[in-house]
Amino acid sequence: MIKFDIYCDSGANIPYDIIKERDIKVIPYYFTVDGVEKCCYEEGRGFENIAKEFYTKVREGAEVKTSLLGAQRFIEAVMPSLDSGRDVLITVISSGISGTYNQALEAKRQLEKAYPERKIAVCDSANASMGEGLQVLKACDLRDMGEDVSACAEWIENNRYKINSFLTVGDLKYLKKSGRISATLAIAGTILNIKPVLTADGGANAKIVFFSKERGRKRALQALAENFSLNAVEPENQTVAICHADCAEDAETLAQMIRERGARDVITEYYDLCTGSHVGPGTVALFFYGKDRQTGVKPKTGILAHLKKTAKQTN
Repeated sequence: MIKFDIYCDSGANIPYDIIKERDIKVIPYYFTVDGVEKCCYEEGRGFENIAKEFYTKVREGAEVKTSLLGAQRFIEAVMPSLDSGRDVLITVISSGISGTYNQALEAKRQLEKAYPERKIAVCDSANASMGEGLQVLKACDLRDMGEDVSACAEWIENNRYKINSFLTVGDLKYLKKSGRISATLAIAGTILNIKPVLTADGGANAKIVFFSKERGRKRALQALAENFSLNAVEPENQTVAICHADCAEDAETLAQMIRERGARDVITEYYDLCTGSHVGPGTVALFFYGKDRQTGVKPKTGILAHLKKTAKQTN
């Protein structure tokens, strides 16, 4: 049986100890802070240190930019596996969030010409952060059970919309900066102490969309936990992930809520930098297996209408 290697972009947000334990290969994104390029993932260096430094700079108002992974970086990353006679599975952030998926497909086309005897699978996770990471961990389970690269890719294709994601942000100004809401809406929401809950939708190119609005941070965290109760499937038999953008206490508060609702295995990690710069410090995100997002979990856009109405009243 030909074994294969599992690759993911660093946006999958998998903790370093699990990466090493499960033999996962990470292709890192890069970002710039005030024009200085840095790597989102460095093997051997704790991600916590990188993330703390990053979110501190964001809070201080530094000019932060992130970019997609180009085809050449995928090619250079996976060639050692192909040269050693191993097939390759690559899982990446949702194509609705980043152009990285198309770059991975371009790398696949080029590599298949150079290595016609090898299998190269590229999977659109239809998610971000540990929403992608949980799929990578499942692929590791299947690989370790003896499944081949094609079977793992097929599983991801058939189950990726069963990963539910719910997150809330600490400050609306970062959604404004990334273009998700206008300056007027951000101001109105801040005045009313509105904390949005966002989710990954069920679209063909899955995006992060508004799901509901909550008054205050405590209520927003409770809403994440309530959505877990409503949508999780067999919570006691799955790995649940919580990622936070430098707000560890809130992440632990949410973790306790999730354990009270039946979860036994909860991973907590700093939020990946690729999407973290768009949602900002103070973000808390929850990822778990649940109802199929294409049929069972319906996003709401009420917060936009509410904020627009409020904004008009304040003008």
